[in-house]
Amino acid sequence: MTNTYDLHNPTIETLLNRRSIRAFADEAIPADVVDTLETVAQHAASSQYLNDWSAIRVTDPAAKASLAEIGHQPYIAQAPLLYVFVLDEHRNAAIAAAKGVDVDSDAFTLNGSYRYSQAQNDAVLALHAMETAAYSLGLGCVILGSLLNDVEGLIDLLALPKYTYPVLGLAIGKPAQEPTLKPRLPKSVQIFENTYAVDDETILSDIADFDADVHRYYDLRNTERPVDAFSDQIAKNAVAPMGAKVVEPLARKQGFRLDR
Repeated sequence: MTNTYDLHNPTIETLLNRRSIRAFADEAIPADVVDTLETVAQHAASSQYLNDWSAIRVTDPAAKASLAEIGHQPYIAQAPLLYVFVLDEHRNAAIAAAKGVDVDSDAFTLNGSYRYSQAQNDAVLALHAMETAAYSLGLGCVILGSLLNDVEGLIDLLALPKYTYPVLGLAIGKPAQEPTLKPRLPKSVQIFENTYAVDDETILSDIADFDADVHRYYDLRNTERPVDAFSDQIAKNAVAPMGAKVVEPLARKQGFRLDR
């Protein structure tokens, strides 16, 4: 049977050439583009059709400056288009309450660990859809996990109500840089068939060459500031203190019960 798949269509090229953009041209994003990106995000998959995510478009310069301070990344404040995606069971709780559900009782389960994780998944799927659409239009993006440096401050800044929790930020704009593509892990240690069958010896063996690729990538990108090899970065992060990033205490404060 002849292979009729177009393996080099624009969608695949967009995804294969994805790279984080951290410098943006000082150009506003047209309103119709903004509307399209937001509509695309709304068309992402949603667990059980609960639509349990929301996105906050941050336009106030003072708020953007605060987000840049939280993330320790000045370019956040310069992003022409900036979003914070949140997992959101607040809206569904309000709908359920209006239908007579006692959302303060133990029978209420939208605040449990399963719904929390599924809502988080939905928020990430929506963000990824928006990011891919932005790249397809010639824009550049960077996903902002750094906003979780201060979750409590982020909750206060965005006035996030009960049963919501921030997931990730997304900065979008016309690229003002062309970074090289970052190396990806060998498929042998990340893509498996039927079971997780790879042994640790094989993983470590294949990672050695990947370390060299990552070192080369960072050396070429920034000769002034050497960066650790991939395995060294993993070892460093394996013992990095989480501090304010620990989820359970603040999730509980937001009304979630991750123990059930």
